[in-house]
Amino acid sequence: ILDFQPDVLVLIDYPGFNMRIAKWAHPQKIKIAWYISPQLWAWKENRVNAIKRDVDKMLVILPFEKDFYKKHDYNVLYTGHPLAQVIADWKADHPDTEKENVIALLPGSRMQEIKVKLPIMLRVAEHFPEYIFTVARAPGLPENFYAEMLRPYKNVAAVSDQTYFLLARSKAALVTSGTATLETALFGVPEIICYKGSKISYEIAKRVIKIKFIGLVNLIMDREVVKELIQDELTVENLVAGLRSLLEENEYTQKLEKDYAELQALLSAGGRASENAAKEIYDLGRE
Repeated sequence: ILDFQPDVLVLIDYPGFNMRIAKWAHPQKIKIAWYISPQLWAWKENRVNAIKRDVDKMLVILPFEKDFYKKHDYNVLYTGHPLAQVIADWKADHPDTEKENVIALLPGSRMQEIKVKLPIMLRVAEHFPEYIFTVARAPGLPENFYAEMLRPYKNVAAVSDQTYFLLARSKAALVTSGTATLETALFGVPEIICYKGSKISYEIAKRVIKIKFIGLVNLIMDREVVKELIQDELTVENLVAGLRSLLEENEYTQKLEKDYAELQALLSAGGRASENAAKEIYDLGRE
């Protein structure tokens, strides 16, 4: 960094490394921009003091993060969320994709979480024989890891590297908490958020993490827009009941459509998030 002498040092997301670099770079009189805030609002909130001290410009992609930092007397810039534009562009490039009798299963990316949640999701397929339940495989995991779990079910399929095609075709989805819940909502797919971990890790997380919801959709909207089934609530019976409700045209699904439109507008605020971030970083370098 010292050899290169950048106009701006851009840190992205990951706090473990970036906070140490910021602490070192700030006394060197190097301007620092941080794009995509660490999730200080969920845990380790006291890290905000180090960010205030060392970071010249924080660029956030979740609308509520602006208020979080304001509470700590630190002004940040909300760029909008890059996924909003990514998915809008994808839809524009694939205008003829139509809904089918497909239910998307997005069980996560880590082998351990998939082993816990996917078997529960798959058992739901037996109750909806007229639908094809399609699993989005995680990159980096072998097909045979999934094959054993999928084998007993006649109306279950799997795809790799086609998650957006899958969501565009699906009438509903069962989704592990994480960015996938946001992608599902931006595709307008009714969803149930699923989370289940080991009893010990869940009890620890409950005591450490300070958030009202586990799903990004609900966190952004600050209310339960989509159903969350967490830990002991994640049962086949609850998933079946919830999915039946999603597949019917009812008051909830009509409200969900409006909530998704509001979410899209919130995340698209200011246009293209990545371009907004680039402009702010460029302007910092010229100051």
